[in-house]
Amino acid sequence: MHKRNNRAHAFVAWPRLGALALAALLACAGAGRAWAAGAADGARHEVSDPYFGQSLFDFFQDRYFSSLTELMVSQHFGRLPHHADEAEILRGGLYLSYGLHREAAEIFTRLIDQGAPPAIRDRAWFYLAKIRYQRGLLAEAEDAVDRIRAPLPADLEVDHVLLKGNLLMQRGDFQGAASILRPLASGENANLYARYNLGVALIKSGDVALGSQMLDEIGVAPAKSEEFRSLRDKANVALGFAALQNKEPERAKVYLERVRLSGMMANKALLGYGWASDALHDPKAALVSWMELSGRDAGDAAVLESKLAVPYALAQIGSDGQALEQYGAAINAFDEERTRLDDSIAAIRSGKLLDGLLAGNAGEEMGWFWNIDKLPQMSHGAHLVRVLAMHEFQEGFKNYRDLLFLARNLRHWEGSMDVIGDMLADRRKAFAERLPLLRLQEQSAKLDRLDARRNSLGAELTGAEQEGDGSVFADATERALAVRLERARAALARLEQSTEGLSEAERNEARGRLRRVEGALGWQLSQEMPDRLWKTKKDWARLTGELAQAHEHQKQLVLAQQTEPKRFDAFAVRIAELQRRIEALKPRVERLVVEQRQAVQELAVAELEQQKEELLAYGNQARFAVAQIYDRAASRGEHNREQDPAHAPQP
Repeated sequence: MHKRNNRAHAFVAWPRLGALALAALLACAGAGRAWAAGAADGARHEVSDPYFGQSLFDFFQDRYFSSLTELMVSQHFGRLPHHADEAEILRGGLYLSYGLHREAAEIFTRLIDQGAPPAIRDRAWFYLAKIRYQRGLLAEAEDAVDRIRAPLPADLEVDHVLLKGNLLMQRGDFQGAASILRPLASGENANLYARYNLGVALIKSGDVALGSQMLDEIGVAPAKSEEFRSLRDKANVALGFAALQNKEPERAKVYLERVRLSGMMANKALLGYGWASDALHDPKAALVSWMELSGRDAGDAAVLESKLAVPYALAQIGSDGQALEQYGAAINAFDEERTRLDDSIAAIRSGKLLDGLLAGNAGEEMGWFWNIDKLPQMSHGAHLVRVLAMHEFQEGFKNYRDLLFLARNLRHWEGSMDVIGDMLADRRKAFAERLPLLRLQEQSAKLDRLDARRNSLGAELTGAEQEGDGSVFADATERALAVRLERARAALARLEQSTEGLSEAERNEARGRLRRVEGALGWQLSQEMPDRLWKTKKDWARLTGELAQAHEHQKQLVLAQQTEPKRFDAFAVRIAELQRRIEALKPRVERLVVEQRQAVQELAVAELEQQKEELLAYGNQARFAVAQIYDRAASRGEHNREQDPAHAPQP
């Protein structure tokens, strides 16, 4: 008889992750402001440094590499004075997005040592623990969880408790996990994942009755979403196989009948239902379940197992002929499937799998939060299901994709170095061409003479202000009028010395007119003096500033003659150093690309080879079952000949 697999199936449930878990990490960079509320509340968060805003923009556009590089450049040049802590938290989160948890931990530890607020500290350690758990670094994840001192906000505290429970279960401390999960799993608004994991923990810790009761409640609970319907199916499958293991087939059938026929757990449920019926000595009911299962996609292990279970059930009801026929069909199916697996292995080794995945799942940049959405076109695509479900394959493929991005990035910068070198040569040439002209302008400016003239004007301005002499500020018209008055005064003096000419009355009239005009001009200059004095002081101050600026330019020119060639030389050295680094990194990255491609392909091949081994084992079991049927038939024939003398052997 085919040896059935009645192991109890237990699943550790975890809520579905958002595509941007780091957005919540960014929200924890509050540092005394409103970031802690996160983006979900619709609040507006002030960004005081434009460079930080640019990094955030690229971050929310899923361009993590650009965001990280821009952020690090801005930090290097001190461009983020208002967002120092937020920038560090974002950088740590971006490191986490590439799986660089050690580097992220260093950032978080440094922030904590510098006195970061508890809210930032605890959220940082929570996300670090979560990333480590998802990457299978359980000890490191526990270390990060232990560093969380205070309860997190309600939306994160649920995940925090689930994470602690899962870590304890991974360590085998099911009683500890149950005690952690119990408060979260109680009450009307209990978290279903917590209840599920609590049920599993209770069963594993020995409290089968209570654990089964909790899973049973989930198994009949109404579910409004596909996520929770799948969780309900998992609970029923876990209960069903646990009941099979405890030799309670009737209860197993009750649980397995609840599983949807179109859900992800349907195949396992059909297989288990058949074994439960067989345990109840009802091979016909088992046959119905297994026949339905055997017609499904042969890429599923449960379907392959059903191809052995069907003839086993037929043999149980005495239909040896049909059983032999079904065993033969199963052996042929296994052999054909092994051939198809060989085709898939050859396709994988030729690169069709990885090239197809890259072509169908293009992305701008590298990053850990990236998922495979489209499968490549392959002759036997069903073989990819178990391959793509492997965590090691997913991580290995992401690393391969990241290495390809780095290789492209290095090639881009390799070409850019020549352009940057040309730009530096152009700047050297422009500097050399402009320097003589600037020197000529410096010589023609004669700043010392201009300073002396400025000082003279300043002294004249001070004397006029002290003496109240408005004539210093006279305009061209007023100065021309003053000249005319001086001429008129001289003419009148000559006339007064002459014995002929004007009479005394005419002289007095001329003197009076001259005094009136002089008085009007003096009055006008006196009235206009405050305003003209203010404007003149303003112009003098501007002149002083422009001369100071000219002196500063002169100093800069002198300094540039000394430093600019050195700066050009420093840039040339830096460009040459970067070129050497790129030349050193390129072959290393290209070698890693080849090695990672080979490693990822071998992971997939190893999984398909394992499937081939399973098929070989199934085929051997089928052949052994066929031999048993023939042995039974031969034994019955010998027995019949012994009972019938006519068929007895003749001497």
